[in-house]
Amino acid sequence: MGEVLPMDARKLKDNFALVGANGVDVAEYFYADLFAREPRLRSMFPAAMAKQHEVLLAALSQIVSSVDDPDALVPFLRDLGRRHHGFGVAADHYAPVGASLLATLAHFSGPAWNADLERDWTAAYGVVAQVMTEAAAEPVS
Repeated sequence: MGEVLPMDARKLKDNFALVGANGVDVAEYFYADLFAREPRLRSMFPAAMAKQHEVLLAALSQIVSSVDDPDALVPFLRDLGRRHHGFGVAADHYAPVGASLLATLAHFSGPAWNADLERDWTAAYGVVAQVMTEAAAEPVS
């Protein structure tokens, strides 16, 4: 997977800068959307979510900053996939997470959100979910 991912990395970075300017509100919105969409996932998280909000924003920032650098992105995602598997994350959790991520990005993008951004974010998340799921499925050595 050494090729550049099939999306406009600059658009993703610019859009994430716009969205990320909203800080912790982004994480709060994301988790509110996720838990409304999939209430069964709430029990996988701590009661106090402040640290989790920071972790989410840091991971998203790392992913977006290296979206055009597969040599940095893929090992990060593989590690993230293995760690999430250890937390009990299953392959069927990725779809609602992706839907909540897109809803969050659209909400905080406001009028800047369009079909091209949605397509690029969907493609990017598809790669993220695929790499993480594959890494989680590998036997632990």
